[in-house]
Amino acid sequence: MAVRRITFRLYPTQAQEQKLRWARAMHKDLYNSALSNRKTQYQKFGNKVDYYQQQASLPAFKEVWTEYKLLNAGSLQATLKRVDFAYQRFFQGLGKYPRFKSIRHYSGWTYPDSRQGFKAHTTGVNGYLELTDLGVQIQIRGKARSWGRPTTCTIVYRNNQWYASITVHVPKIKRELGTGAVGIDIGCKSALAITDGENHQLVEAPKFLRKAEARIKQASKAKRRRRAPNRKTNTSASRRWKKASIRVGKITRTVANQRQDWAHQAATEVVSGNSLIATEKLEVKKMTRKAKKGKRKRQKAGLNKSILDVGFVMLKAAIKYKVEEGGGQFVEVSTRKVKPSQTCPKCGHQHPKTLDERIHQCTKCCYQQDRDVASAEVCLYWVLGTLPGLGTSLVDADRTRSTASPKDRKDCGGYRQLVERKRQKLNVQRSIAE
Repeated sequence: MAVRRITFRLYPTQAQEQKLRWARAMHKDLYNSALSNRKTQYQKFGNKVDYYQQQASLPAFKEVWTEYKLLNAGSLQATLKRVDFAYQRFFQGLGKYPRFKSIRHYSGWTYPDSRQGFKAHTTGVNGYLELTDLGVQIQIRGKARSWGRPTTCTIVYRNNQWYASITVHVPKIKRELGTGAVGIDIGCKSALAITDGENHQLVEAPKFLRKAEARIKQASKAKRRRRAPNRKTNTSASRRWKKASIRVGKITRTVANQRQDWAHQAATEVVSGNSLIATEKLEVKKMTRKAKKGKRKRQKAGLNKSILDVGFVMLKAAIKYKVEEGGGQFVEVSTRKVKPSQTCPKCGHQHPKTLDERIHQCTKCCYQQDRDVASAEVCLYWVLGTLPGLGTSLVDADRTRSTASPKDRKDCGGYRQLVERKRQKLNVQRSIAE
């Protein structure tokens, strides 16, 4: 069985939306209360509060705040687990210290068990979502590629719209792949440079954000002219500011949807004829850092925007999961070890290049090729073991994800691990009682 996540758009009535907003505010307050409890206990008393202690105190908490009795117990535990996730990420160096959230920055809540809390009355195409604790049955629209047994459901409020993100267990579907082997280079000018060693293909970057910049700028200018909210002076936003904010969000949401759709289409086209794909390992988070003072900040900001506009991580992740779904191999070449953009694919000679040098011209063997195509060739030859001076095999290749670092590979603990720990704890208590 495989796990898939399908997102449906919710269409609640006015009465149903009021209940959704109420539940969202309640979960937000619980999140802030759990965070405050952890901070206070540690700062004033030196006690470290974990998830299990807060979960055990939920019944007493609901006796004081009786309105929480109306909400599903599993969803309340999932909200407490969100606080625990935030602390685990902070302790492992993956994020900043958890902060209190306003309603604007609290997107929604989760039902971790399909046996209670929610029921999806659908076969994967439209239907209804029943939330038992709120007593509502909301119309949903969307289409799943494959449908199975629902496991969890997350209600999300984003850009003035409600969504239901449902995970389902589906039978494994083997994607049909070709028999080819290609090297791929992901860049800003050419989003994809694809080569099999003889034939080359350049896929131009769609530049959805660049094309929509004028409209975003115009809508943002109109938004700045309206009365914005100010919490320091207790000033509420004007009606026109809210409308202008919706217009800006609509344009940016369209750009994001276009980029995601293009990434999946491009990935499907790549894997349809190949079963071995080699590309370089890129640390996009470090590549898109802000420039330091006096280090051509304007140029670096433009480069960062171009990198994010292509969606390096999204595109690579789509190619990876599609080729692995068909039983193929996705290999990432170590950038620090091989240096694909600086290495000649014919002789293995390394020659440093600046970003403005778009043509690879080897000073040793005089091989001339487009820089991105040459980089893709280096990745392919290195994986096949035919790169002069730096040959290797698939066994030695690095198959970790593109932005993986020692910190990123740490586990913050999911719901499955949580259930296992609870089961172990219960078994220990039973053995002591016996």
